[in-house]
Amino acid sequence: MSDSTRAILTAGTLVALAATAGSLYFSLGLGLTPCDLCWYQRILMYPLVVVLGVAAVEEREGVWKSVLPLSLGGVAVSGYHTYLQVAPGATCTIGGPCASIQYPMLGGLLTIPRLALVAFLLVTLLVGGMALTSGSRNDPWRV
Repeated sequence: MSDSTRAILTAGTLVALAATAGSLYFSLGLGLTPCDLCWYQRILMYPLVVVLGVAAVEEREGVWKSVLPLSLGGVAVSGYHTYLQVAPGATCTIGGPCASIQYPMLGGLLTIPRLALVAFLLVTLLVGGMALTSGSRNDPWRV
């Protein structure tokens, strides 16, 4: 495993850890109740801390096969959640107050779903780059 791969896995772990700690702070520290879509985002983010952390320690380059389904699912859910908050008259098809903004930051520019979207996109970009380069190392015919 190259040092750059370990750095990518460590960076992904730190992003997932920050998102996990942030979500716990919003609910346990500030007392905000997560909506249904927030729970789905947590279900997709929390395992990434362990999966990426273990992969960094054990030098598992192929971890992208496990990470990308979780991170891309998180992009989809948090993207939909963000859409609900910006689209006029949008209603949540999952249930709960998913379109309401509980804790706006920076004058409403940042919301909890937008922070989750940024975290999922960062993890996807970091690990997606590994997926693209892993094929070129294993396939001698690939240029």
